[in-house]
Amino acid sequence: MMSRVGQALAELRHEVTTPGVGLDRLRLVEVPLVPEVQLYLAEDAIVWWARMEARAGAKLPPPFWSSAWAGGKAIARYVLDHPATVAGRRVLDLAAGSGLIAIAAGKAGAAAVTANDVDPYAVAAITLNAEANGVRVAECLADLLDGDGGDAETVLAGDIFYTGTMAPRVLAFLERVAARGAQVLVGDPGREHLPRARMQTVATYQLPLVDAFADAQLTQMNVLRLRR
Repeated sequence: MMSRVGQALAELRHEVTTPGVGLDRLRLVEVPLVPEVQLYLAEDAIVWWARMEARAGAKLPPPFWSSAWAGGKAIARYVLDHPATVAGRRVLDLAAGSGLIAIAAGKAGAAAVTANDVDPYAVAAITLNAEANGVRVAECLADLLDGDGGDAETVLAGDIFYTGTMAPRVLAFLERVAARGAQVLVGDPGREHLPRARMQTVATYQLPLVDAFADAQLTQMNVLRLRR
């Protein structure tokens, strides 16, 4: 029997190889602010989600992976501009979504990159995106938040503090990662549940116009380090 990730990957491969037009398509596009990376993203994630649910005849998780989130762009830009952050290191991209950060880390010279998510479609999308960029990424379908990041020497996470229920678990995880000596960097555009008192800003970027249109209340995106 095909695994959940295998089934999702087969569906996404069909999506990206079947000609078509309209808002409900996945397209390989250059990422704003991070032109070194191309991703398969939805022209309109809501329309695409509705079509996929209609075809499946069932509810599917929100396709967070089908957009390049602002926090992920910030970390990807930072890693590419400061490759020493990851070069020669084992890197974990937590809640990786599209895999943007993982791909940037691979391009910046990481020794090994693991991209983690709990959505099989995200893991499938990471596979396609890594292939499109010629980067080797190990995919991980699991909830890692009760652990400490394993043997990762650098843990990168973009836009993970977007809900009040998730934020405490994520912060506890990152604190355990830092406690064992690993580096932790978070990308965030100033969302409500970011634990600001526990973070130190290391870089700030202006939000691209495409993101500013979607998040009118946000104007910049930050790369933050967890305070020891």
